[in-house]
Amino acid sequence: MKRVLIGVVLAVTTATGLAGGSLGCSRNNIEAVNLAIEGDKAKSTDIDSAISKYEQATNLDPTNHRILWKLALAYTKKEAWPQVATTCAKAEKLQPKNALYWFQHGLAMARQAVKGPTSWADAKPPLEEAIKLDPNVGDGDHYGAAHFELAEVLLHMDDEKGALDEYTKAIQSKPDTLAFYGPLAELYLRLNLVAEAEQSLTTGLSFAKDGDKALFAVHSLLGDIYDRKNDTGKAVAEYELAKKSCGLCNEAGQQIAFFNLGAAFASLKPPHKSEAMANLQSFQKMICKGAAAARYTDQCTQAQQLASRLGGTLQ
Repeated sequence: MKRVLIGVVLAVTTATGLAGGSLGCSRNNIEAVNLAIEGDKAKSTDIDSAISKYEQATNLDPTNHRILWKLALAYTKKEAWPQVATTCAKAEKLQPKNALYWFQHGLAMARQAVKGPTSWADAKPPLEEAIKLDPNVGDGDHYGAAHFELAEVLLHMDDEKGALDEYTKAIQSKPDTLAFYGPLAELYLRLNLVAEAEQSLTTGLSFAKDGDKALFAVHSLLGDIYDRKNDTGKAVAEYELAKKSCGLCNEAGQQIAFFNLGAAFASLKPPHKSEAMANLQSFQKMICKGAAAARYTDQCTQAQQLASRLGGTLQ
């Protein structure tokens, strides 16, 4: 008899916890919790199976906001942004004061806005609500993420002042997140505030860790700043660090490292011809001979011109 009673108590306790404090536990509530536990076990190896379990669980108990959150995070892992948004909206109705639900909802809307048909304006209200409920919404490395995502949204809505404020708040919320500094500096450069951009980047580098992907953007932007100042030596040093940070530099957008470094070597006095040609040739092969050439028309043209000025040609 004791074993049966303990089993019932454990089942009810687990169901109560996942239900967010509900005292009543129907058969559906308990079955939903059991399915959610199965989903938890599957999510690291079979995300589709986990999603199926969570979906079954939410169908059995649509009032369990914690299981809805598990489902939203599983959809996030699949980058199924419309489903993330609708699932978070359901969770918000059950727990309207939970900032994480609003943040993930806004994040999903922003990710959809990249390709449409969702607009950037659609992402703004849930992110603002998340910040209203918790200015530092998130946990661990995600502190300040709502401010950062709202800044990105406002920038796409041409609200540069608003974006500047939100990028700054993101950094204030979690100053050791290097990824926050590059976009702020890029916006400063867009506004021709070069000194502010440089200060932002150098401050960010004080928190840099080996292997941080954000190092590529930070060093690339510092290289651009020194180019603007006609300090080619420092520009070369930063572009070399940018190239080092991206390794093979075969991820989207990283190939520009070869053009930046090649152009900088060509601009030295006297120019470093062999280093310049090697980098420009790599850029030519990776970008100008491929499908991405249309996006880098100006750089491809400049690369040929620089090669000619150095007395060489790009194949």
